[in-house]
Amino acid sequence: MRLRLPTERPTEPPTGFKIAHPVLSQDGTRAGFTGVSLGGALPYGVVADAGCVYGRRHRPPSRLCDCGFHCVHERTAAEALLCTAEHRSAVLLEVSVLGAYIRFERGFRYARQRVRTMTVGPCACGAPAVALADAGWGRPGLRALAAACAACVRGRTSVTPASFARLAGDGLRAVTDSALGGAALGDVPSAPGVGTGASGAVGAGLGPGGAQAPGVADADGVPEALTTPDGPTTPEGLGAPQELGVPELVAEAALLQARLDWFQTQLARLGERGTGPAGHG
Repeated sequence: MRLRLPTERPTEPPTGFKIAHPVLSQDGTRAGFTGVSLGGALPYGVVADAGCVYGRRHRPPSRLCDCGFHCVHERTAAEALLCTAEHRSAVLLEVSVLGAYIRFERGFRYARQRVRTMTVGPCACGAPAVALADAGWGRPGLRALAAACAACVRGRTSVTPASFARLAGDGLRAVTDSALGGAALGDVPSAPGVGTGASGAVGAGLGPGGAQAPGVADADGVPEALTTPDGPTTPEGLGAPQELGVPELVAEAALLQARLDWFQTQLARLGERGTGPAGHG
């Protein structure tokens, strides 16, 4: 006799938490995420359908397979994953569990998801992050990004969290949290001349792009979706454009100031090299 799992019919989609690496397309027009475990080679957008990573022809989540998206019930459990060395540069995602799912003691395995909020932690140096910069690795056609403060961005390809949310589309909300992953908020000083909003939040509204990588969105202002486990798709129900608020403008200004400071430093070094003692014949 085959036992069947209990059936749940929630009135609203369950909420879960997970970690992932933010990624930016090579031309700078698309943004999404890539997982940290089994499905890490399959990037996905804000709204995405799961596929079987083993190539089997069944609908996730199958009871006899590990396929499907994964998340945990508690935010603290997802934050604990950020303590490991290989996951220090990941971001925290709050997701809505859509479609069929299997409930486990600590989380869900499910068929479809919507990423509602992305929380960016501090820079690797401990300072508050103002941008997502090139992490030095990626997938074919995609650059992995990591949190960076104003002093560490330098000349790397980078976008502000607000610009990343705009490129990702579908109403994604991006926030910064210097205490994410266990860092003490009051123990790390800010970079000189750089401030953040009172709450540290960066919204997902439209605004001037902060990406150094070339490329723009399409004629409607909506970027194409990243390849999901089921193949290239365009997410449905893209969020309407919104205006930037004060926290987003502060983040944009801080990033611009950091790049100007870095540029002036490089010019000063070139000047010092060019004013050396004259040679003797």
